[in-house]
Amino acid sequence: QVHLAESGGGLVQAGGSLRLSCAASGRNFGRHGMGWFRQAPGKEREFVARISWSGRTIYYVDAVKGRFTISRDNAKNMVYLQMNSLKPEDTAVYYCAATPLGYAGNDYDRPTRYDYWGQGTQVTVSS
Repeated sequence: QVHLAESGGGLVQAGGSLRLSCAASGRNFGRHGMGWFRQAPGKEREFVARISWSGRTIYYVDAVKGRFTISRDNAKNMVYLQMNSLKPEDTAVYYCAATPLGYAGNDYDRPTRYDYWGQGTQVTVSS
């Protein structure tokens, strides 16, 4: 069982930066792949980034490549999303999520592949 809690959201002007944090509890956190998703009003939940349990494999959706960076610190049970050069279209509720132990599939961008979710943190980017 993994419990997740996001923080770090807020209101920022276009071009600004935010760092989201995801605090995890659970004995096997370091063995779960982790992802960040976002959901804007009236839209489906969208994949943003994923990091493997070791941190060696990382994926991003094209819309955030070069602007966002996902990282993790297994010793602290933390996952981060550094967001730079923010745009109004980045406005959404951001969620961190964990895939089951042993997951090694290629459909990591599907929310249904994640068993554990945080409550979300709001990010609003003004133009």
